[in-house]
Amino acid sequence: MKVLWNDRIVDESEVKIDLEDRGYQFGDGIYEVIRIYDGCFYMEKEHLNRLWTSAEKVRLTLPFTRTELSQRLHRLAAEVGLANARIYFQVTRGTAKPRLHDFPDPQEVTPVLLADIQPATRPASKQNIGIRAGFVEDKRWLHCDIKSISLLGNLLALDEAQQKGYDEAVLVRDGNVTEASASNLWMVSGGVLYTHPDGNLILPGIAKLKIRQLAKVLGIELREETFTEKELLAAEECFKTSSVAEIMPIVEIDDQAIGDGMPGPVTKKLLAAYIEAIELAAQAHQNEK
Repeated sequence: MKVLWNDRIVDESEVKIDLEDRGYQFGDGIYEVIRIYDGCFYMEKEHLNRLWTSAEKVRLTLPFTRTELSQRLHRLAAEVGLANARIYFQVTRGTAKPRLHDFPDPQEVTPVLLADIQPATRPASKQNIGIRAGFVEDKRWLHCDIKSISLLGNLLALDEAQQKGYDEAVLVRDGNVTEASASNLWMVSGGVLYTHPDGNLILPGIAKLKIRQLAKVLGIELREETFTEKELLAAEECFKTSSVAEIMPIVEIDDQAIGDGMPGPVTKKLLAAYIEAIELAAQAHQNEK
């Protein structure tokens, strides 16, 4: 498998990461995942903007411009040749010796970029019937708005839910629902669409940006407000969103059906519009070639 290593495309076996790379030692790095549809990097600009925002928040100076990074990612995609895939890329702060907690001088340490591409398809079968979730206390740190490679808190939450037989975790902090283990969370109550407001307690999702746009076009009232476990269990619909999962209905939480236990009409309407937006973007990409 070919991967991107800084500015080179190499075989995966050629990549050498130093023992004292700060990503390995401290989880000191950030990442993004872009979904590729028929060769189109969907919402690429928004993903790159979020990478730069995360970099600013962790005081990481990126050693390339947006254009340079985009060109490298597209070269990798062309080399691998997967038209429908997901491209994962991360930047660590690099290697500083000896191992110290202090941030190294950015003039002396160069961040390390890695990217790989894997095949990806729409999870249509799950979208048609929905998934089951369980409430889990949100014990993550207070910088969830940073797309950090330090994901252990998210993984522990997901594992806790899976240990109970669920597909996903619905995270709850101080009585309020925040998000899923790696996705933004939404509910429909009284015909109104609700999701947690952006801030340090959730990741500002790229799919969330698109849902905002689609809800406005479709005339769906959207309120970005906190809601409780009790309010969510009484909702008519629930779903999560991410670039990979797209729009995924959640039809049961803690063994209690949400609504009638099937993907609801608002969820279906948004999913259809989301898929249409992807198809239009992919078609525009093909026309530009």
